[in-house]
Amino acid sequence: MEKIDQHRRTIDWNVTTMDQNFKTIDWSVSTKGKSLSEYIYDISPYYDLLTLEWQIYYTLLLLQCIYYPLLAVIGVPVNLLTIGILSRGKCGLSKCVTRYLVAMSAADLLVFILDLILRQIPIVYWTQFLFLQSIPVCNIHAVLLYAATDCSVWFTVTFTFDRFVAICCQKLKSKYCSEKTSAVVVGTVTVLSCLKNIFWYLMVTGRYQLVNSPWFCGITDDVLESRVWTTIEFLHNILTPALPFLLILLLNALTVRHILVISRGRRRLRAHSSGESRRDPKMESRRKSIILLLVISGNFILLWALLMVFSIGRRMQYLEYRSVHLPVFMQELGFMLQLLSCCTNTAIYAVTQTLFREQLKNVLKYPFNAFVKLIQ
Repeated sequence: MEKIDQHRRTIDWNVTTMDQNFKTIDWSVSTKGKSLSEYIYDISPYYDLLTLEWQIYYTLLLLQCIYYPLLAVIGVPVNLLTIGILSRGKCGLSKCVTRYLVAMSAADLLVFILDLILRQIPIVYWTQFLFLQSIPVCNIHAVLLYAATDCSVWFTVTFTFDRFVAICCQKLKSKYCSEKTSAVVVGTVTVLSCLKNIFWYLMVTGRYQLVNSPWFCGITDDVLESRVWTTIEFLHNILTPALPFLLILLLNALTVRHILVISRGRRRLRAHSSGESRRDPKMESRRKSIILLLVISGNFILLWALLMVFSIGRRMQYLEYRSVHLPVFMQELGFMLQLLSCCTNTAIYAVTQTLFREQLKNVLKYPFNAFVKLIQ
């Protein structure tokens, strides 16, 4: 299979099949100017000749035409709804936890706007967005997009650390787990994320490529072949999300270990003092807190893992580690899962938090109730 040229729209396939005595079939399919139905018609005669890896790749490209617009229609209002409900402070959560969750939802909303709506959808429906190529702001877009992505990732880390302190470090809890501290942490992460991603302004050009490639902006050959820029981007992928992965796993492991040790001790103490094991309200509260923490962290790790592996592996290839093999569909599936992670937290809150679920029901019922009152 020939390597796909990331900077053009013509895709060349060389497929060798055993049942055809290793006869090589070459064809070239151009997607330029074609509708979705025409594109399906063009590739359908050759689909069975492709390997499973390439069949998955082209299936994902077709699914994105429906998946990305649907995700935008659902994800944007869901995150706005979550921000509104959490900001009211009636979900039974502490103020510092509420601030972290609101910050996470706001960052996810920005990712939806900057990545899904202004990047992925124009790539999928590129013939309708050709005008973007005449607007030289892609490098600015890249800085904002990756800064928002960093905020989304590192807000998850700061929330995990806050819960670790609240559960495992009682002496530090009163000082760190406060609304003021959470505001400082959220502000600091935001500023550092913006500063960290300024290099994208210098690395890429202002021209939109509108292609499925790791860089949605134009990039010069000097940058592409530069070991300096390659190393910088490699470090960028290590800081987000590889390092957060490790920190979240470590903090969660320490938190769970602490809870298990404390819960066993409290059960023994209560059984010894009362002769029976009664319900412990404090441990019930901690149990709910750790469930929320683990579900949010697990969701982040699960949906980000594939894109993280691809990003690091791709840059290792540019550093001439040619033994690293990455399936061609890995990038597309990684983008799809990463963007999905930006709208799943609302479902997590609704499942794990009773008061949030009640507030959500009230908000959803409000238009109908208002309409009924208006009629009456």
